[in-house]
Amino acid sequence: MVVSRADLDELDRLMKSGYRIVGRHSAVKICHWTKNVLRGGKHCYKNWYGINSHRCLQMTPSIQYCNMMCIFCWRFHTINRVSSYGGEWDSPEDIFDELIKEQRQLLSGFKGNPLVDQKLFREALSPKHMAISLDGEPTLYPYLGELIKLAHQRGMTTFLVTNGTNPSKLEDLINEGAEPTNLYISLYGPDYETHVKLCRPIVKDSWVKLNESLKLMPNFTRSRKVIRLTLIKGYNMGEVEKYGEHIKKAKPDYVECKAYMHVGESQKRLPREAMPSMKDIIEFSEELCKILRYKIVSHDTASRVSLLADESSPYYYKDIERIMKTDSS
Repeated sequence: MVVSRADLDELDRLMKSGYRIVGRHSAVKICHWTKNVLRGGKHCYKNWYGINSHRCLQMTPSIQYCNMMCIFCWRFHTINRVSSYGGEWDSPEDIFDELIKEQRQLLSGFKGNPLVDQKLFREALSPKHMAISLDGEPTLYPYLGELIKLAHQRGMTTFLVTNGTNPSKLEDLINEGAEPTNLYISLYGPDYETHVKLCRPIVKDSWVKLNESLKLMPNFTRSRKVIRLTLIKGYNMGEVEKYGEHIKKAKPDYVECKAYMHVGESQKRLPREAMPSMKDIIEFSEELCKILRYKIVSHDTASRVSLLADESSPYYYKDIERIMKTDSS
C-alpha cells in the first residue's frame, strides 16, 4: 500500500522506467529482447532453452524486496529497499491475470508499428514463458510454489532466478511438486569476501545459505538447472578453481559465464572498465571447463555470455540441437 511521499516517488520512477505494478508487491516490464524480436531482431540468449523472447512474461512477485544490494545490479536501490514485506501478500490467483493484462497494455503500442511482424505481435499477447526474475528476490514471496504451479496449469513454462539465500524455500518447491522448468542460482563470487563485497547482503549468513542451496540443487530432478556467474573485470574473475568447487556441489546441467553489463543503476556504482569483453568471457569459460570437464556449446556475443554444458546431463541431449542452431551473433 502506497502511504508516503517516498513511496510515491519510487512508484513514479518505476512507472517511468517501464514497470507496471500489479497488486501490492508484484510487477511486469517488457524486456529489451521482447521488443527486439517484435521488430525483427534476434532472441535473448535464453532461446538456448526454448524460450521465445516475444512470448516471455518478465515479472516479479516481490518488487523492491531483496536481501542483497549488489553493486552490479541495474535496478534501483533505495532506502526503502528491505528484505521482507510487512503487509499481506497477494495470492497467485489475484495477480496472474493482471500481470498478463498489464503485459498486453505495454505491448499495445507495437500493433501499429510497421517494423513489427503482426503474427509475432499476436503471439506476444499470449505469453508462454514466465521469467520470475524482474526485480527483488522471488523466494521472499510465500506463495512462490503456488505461482509456479498455476503458470504450469496455464500452459506456461517457468524460469526462476534466485540468489540462493533461501534454501528452505527451494526445498519447499521440491516438496510441493512445484519445481520450475528452469532453475537458475546466481553465484557472484568464489569466496565469502568477494560475495560480501559485491552483493552487500542485508541479512546474516547469506554466503552459508547460498552454499546450502548449491548443495540442494541436485535434488531438483524435474528442472533444468543452471548456475549463473555474473563476471566483473577486476572484481571477481579470479580464483577459477574455487568457482569450480562450488559448481561441482550443485551439479548443474549448464553454467552461464555472463559479463557484467554497464547499464542502468549499476553505472553509478561501477566503472565502464568493469565490463568484460567477449574475449575475457571465453578465456574464463575455457579455464572453468577444464576444471568442470564441461563443454562450451555456445556463445552469445550481444549479451557477452558463454554456455557450458554437462554432456552427461539428460538435458544436454534434449537441448543441444536447438542450442547449436541458435543465432548467437
